Amino acid sequence: MAEWKKKRQTMRHYDQSAAVYDAQYYEEQEAKIKAALAGLSVTKENLILDAGCGTGLLFPHVAERGKLIVGVDISARILKEAEKRVKEYSNTAVIIGDADYTPFPNDTFDAVFAITLLQNMPKPLQTLNEMKRVTKQNATIVATGLKKTFSRKEFIQLLKEAGLKIKPLRLDENLKEYVATCTKRLKENLKRTQTIL
Repeated sequence: MAEWKKKRQTMRHYDQSAAVYDAQYYEEQEAKIKAALAGLSVTKENLILDAGCGTGLLFPHVAERGKLIVGVDISARILKEAEKRVKEYSNTAVIIGDADYTPFPNDTFDAVFAITLLQNMPKPLQTLNEMKRVTKQNATIVATGLKKTFSRKEFIQLLKEAGLKIKPLRLDENLKEYVATCTKRLKENLKRTQTIL
């Protein structure tokens, strides 16, 4: 019950702030997105998921690079704002949904972005496991963690518990969040690692 209570609170918060979200958070979100994309290659064949897509601020950055970009968010009103950006790009779409229970088959996406998502989820590990489920082997998962919610050590531990291979964490002092670029480990490598531990 507590899990859904937190999700309803998050949904209400973003429903209420949808109309002014970009005015309040545009610069901060842009900085996180640029940090997330630094050194990341997205190709024209890539299927991309933006989990907790908000108003779709990621779309302009990846729409020209990816084959299809799908945004998922739990807030209907924030998705109405995202739809304005979707109209600009023929290869983008948004759907309402819970990032813990996405409606996609296993091994669908080449890249998943979870920007400003994990701190809003009651069980961030469950959310990361769902992101892993819908990504292909060796896919990229980009996640951010709010510094007020996670210490650096806690955030790294969370990513490791999810079985993600973490590239060096971006520790930009100007950002309110840690930015982690990770890869989904091959199943054999993960089993081997678990056996050694």
